Amino acid sequence: MVLRPDQWFSHVTAARIWSAPLPARLRDDTTVHVSSSSEAAMRRNGVIGHRCRYPDVREHEGKRVSSPARTWFECAGVLTVAELVAVGDHMVGRAGLASVDDLAAAVRPGARGAQVARAALERVRVGSESAMESALRLAVVDAGFPEPQLNIDVHGSSGDFLGRVDMAWPEYRIALEYDGDHHRDQATFRRDQRRGNGFVVNGWLVIHATAVDPARPAVLFERLRQAFADRAGRTPRRPTGHRAEDVARGGRG
Repeated sequence: MVLRPDQWFSHVTAARIWSAPLPARLRDDTTVHVSSSSEAAMRRNGVIGHRCRYPDVREHEGKRVSSPARTWFECAGVLTVAELVAVGDHMVGRAGLASVDDLAAAVRPGARGAQVARAALERVRVGSESAMESALRLAVVDAGFPEPQLNIDVHGSSGDFLGRVDMAWPEYRIALEYDGDHHRDQATFRRDQRRGNGFVVNGWLVIHATAVDPARPAVLFERLRQAFADRAGRTPRRPTGHRAEDVARGGRG
């Protein structure tokens, strides 16, 4: 698609270009979002044109595209709070596309999606490395557990490296790992077993979660409660406010 000098890819289209995680309902949507700084928005079949008075545009992979922070805010009009948190986690994550301050600066009070964006901004964290990790973290925190540290290196009592864990409460030596489909590979399974042995002998409790757990987390939460009861001598409170199941499924905040 040929764009005029005053046009660029934006909104959900920009999110795809920045490789941000999008919910299933949007992944196969072929509609293209194009913004323009002039009065003439693009009008073409399969294109949604937008007008933008204060553009924030970057060049990425040979394309003019809304900046990562602006893209995040533009998506607030069509994503839930939990979905927008996952996009925000991606933007401030390993790729270093934006900072949390950049996301905050992109919020325009009174604009469509501003309320969702502000709610999501409070829950965006540096360190989450996948949409499923983001969803799982939100569910865990909403279930009353302390906020975990994300993707930290764990060392044994002798200083040897045990591994990197998705979520952890180091003071209790409790870790929560999300096992994606790649963990079914035989070589990965064997490595996980060796790694797990190292955690066990160093006094760590490692709870494993899979793709089904964010949507139906009751069993996972019970395992975590047992771990905290063992290590902390207390059981975290049960969910209040938004139910963890609603957050994991992407319910609006």
